[in-house]
Amino acid sequence: MQPLHPVPFGVGDASYQAAGGEAGIERLVADFYRVMDETESAACVRRLYPAQLDEPRARLAAFLCGWLGGPRRYAERYGSISIPQFHTRWTIAEAERDAWLECMARAIDRQPYTPVFASYLLTQLRVPAERIIQAGRSGCLVSR
Repeated sequence: MQPLHPVPFGVGDASYQAAGGEAGIERLVADFYRVMDETESAACVRRLYPAQLDEPRARLAAFLCGWLGGPRRYAERYGSISIPQFHTRWTIAEAERDAWLECMARAIDRQPYTPVFASYLLTQLRVPAERIIQAGRSGCLVSR
């Protein structure tokens, strides 16, 4: 029997389930990096990644699994993470943030998500993206 009111996104594993579980997240991440490689305006953010994307793909998928309320794959494989602190190895400004979010928006559009979840997910992804920018404004980011 279906519950009358589904669990809202962000509660328990509702977002993880809406994203299609681990397999759905892996598809999203694969599409994200594919879009990044195909999008000329994303060159400013693509240059921050290595030529081979296997490791960044695995890390992002592992992070999103736990971040969306599923298994904490990132912590299991890599330990804990602070998103702004992790990104201190690069200089990241509004152009990189916007390009990253645009690639993610296009990747989300390629998924079989409901419009409500797609909008929710992109809105939520803006939060850590903005925190990275704020950390840079406070002088915490260092170019390497």
